[in-house]
Amino acid sequence: MTLKTLIVYTAFAIASQVSINALADSCSQYANTYYCNNGNIYSQYGNTTYDNHGNAWSKYGSTTYGADGSSYSKYGSSMYDTRGNSWSTYGNTTYSPDGSACSRYGNTLYCQ
Repeated sequence: MTLKTLIVYTAFAIASQVSINALADSCSQYANTYYCNNGNIYSQYGNTTYDNHGNAWSKYGSTTYGADGSSYSKYGSSMYDTRGNSWSTYGNTTYSPDGSACSRYGNTLYCQ
């Protein structure tokens, strides 16, 4: 599971720019915060999401911008980054270019 996959997944399924670390197998949402089984925490305030490592992602329209200069744009059921990677969502599952996937059930995100 790549970090990008999880950024993209959450941009789709959670309708925010939350990013879940690549090592997380699951994350649970409580109010505006996601707690992951690997100890990472992601909190959303307005259109910006912050993690507990000093990173931030801001969403404007259909594009999410990372503080590191990355960006992710949504068109229909697909998301594209500035490097030509794409992710597709079917139902509650988002698939990444590396073959991994994340699915949301209730307030929990499961990745494999």
